[in-house]
Amino acid sequence: MPFWLGKEPLMLASNSEIRRSILLAAGIPLEVASAEIDERAVAARASASDPGNIAALLAREKALAVAARLPGRLVLGADQTLALGSRVFSKTENIAGARAQLKLLRGKSHFLHSAIALARDDSLVFEDSASASLTMRNFSDEFLELYLAAAASTVTTSVGAYQVENLGIHLFDEIAGDHFTILGLPLLRLLHALRREGFVAA
Repeated sequence: MPFWLGKEPLMLASNSEIRRSILLAAGIPLEVASAEIDERAVAARASASDPGNIAALLAREKALAVAARLPGRLVLGADQTLALGSRVFSKTENIAGARAQLKLLRGKSHFLHSAIALARDDSLVFEDSASASLTMRNFSDEFLELYLAAAASTVTTSVGAYQVENLGIHLFDEIAGDHFTILGLPLLRLLHALRREGFVAA
């Protein structure tokens, strides 16, 4: 008996390769569709003082945008924000931006806020979010340059300019929180919702 009980694969409204890999490893068949929303405009509508709210709103808007184009399909939207105090970080466009971002984060603790939303047609089926705390080492400028050279262009693909599942783990002293939340997909909460809705074997 397969774990997935849905008649059609889950539709993932995200281009994230790590989210895709997590779901496939958990036995969830999926298809991918770009949400094609203006993320900066959506984020601007959220409360700047609540980074978790920004992630939740983006996940919701992604899921609803794709669900509106695909009647009857179950769509998963997901997003993640990084906050250092009241400051919210975005992906950097280049190595110089990554260097500046990592200098601000080093030696300090920051939070990753990951949100998910399930939608069908014009309705939300489920939404939730989770947070994790990460403390960067007070690494030297020399180590920073070594890291940037080794990680190369991957530093522009993730908020915070790191991927803890790869070389980014060398930047940290301490990580507190669910591993999947840190990767941008609170998987246990998602699976609970999918079981409740009858899409995953219970």
